[in-house]
Order: sequence, then structure tokens, then C-alpha cells
Amino acid sequence: MGASEPMGATGFNQRTIDEFHAKNGLGVGSWRDNLLLMTSKGAKTNQDITTPLVYRRQGKDFVVVASKGGAPKHPLWYQNIQANPIVELEVASPGGTETCQASARVLPSGAERDRLFAYMTEVWPAFKDYATKTERVIPIVILVRRA
Repeated sequence: MGASEPMGATGFNQRTIDEFHAKNGLGVGSWRDNLLLMTSKGAKTNQDITTPLVYRRQGKDFVVVASKGGAPKHPLWYQNIQANPIVELEVASPGGTETCQASARVLPSGAERDRLFAYMTEVWPAFKDYATKTERVIPIVILVRRA
């Protein structure tokens, strides 16, 4: 995503990214086939940051949850996409992985957010637990594939 070098991921995220690449995005950890890699621009640093995220498809687009495990504050990647909504995605596809650009559309609340949150709990039931750990409404983000 540009000329800047990616920032180092946390140890846990880097191990997940490495496993994703080793397995072409399939059968990764307990997320199985529901993990993508999103590279966004840092809101403050403008450097590329790659984050593994649980996802589900909605048509040709991808749905992710800004849960941060139910922490009181939104994840850093959520702040990044609000400042820089164009991201690069890497997802499993037949014969390997596919890279595409997407535009992040944030759903902080409302009926569509609620419907998609329930949709996401079907693949990652822990999202329900995360919602009980925090007072914030956990946002949904639709990553709209760009042509």
C-alpha cells in the first residue's frame, strides 16, 4: 500500500500473519477460514499496519468487528480507517490468497450494525461475550471492495 514500510505487528499478530501466509489463509488458528489481513495507514504515523481480523463475506464485500476483545476503547486499526478509509486486504481464495483494495464503511450503531453483529457472532461467538465486557457499542466495519 504505497512506499512506506509496514510497522511491526505485535508478537501475537505477527505469529498469526505468519501462519496465515504459511497456510494461504485457510485453517488459521481457531479462526479457521474466517481470517483476513487488513493493511491500513496509521492515523498518526501514516505507516502501513497489518492486522489479522475475523471476517465474513457479504456479497463481494467483507464484514469485520472492531471489538478489541471487549476493551473499553476501540482498536487502533479502527481509528486508522476512520482517518484513512482505503485499505488493502489479503484473503484466502482458490489456489492461494488474493489481494484487493477496499474502502472502509463504519457502522457505529443502528439496525444494519445490529444485524451484521449477529451475523458475525455465527462465526465467532466470542463477540457476544466481548459486547458484555464493555459499555461501548462495538462497531461493525464493511470493507467495500474497490474496482
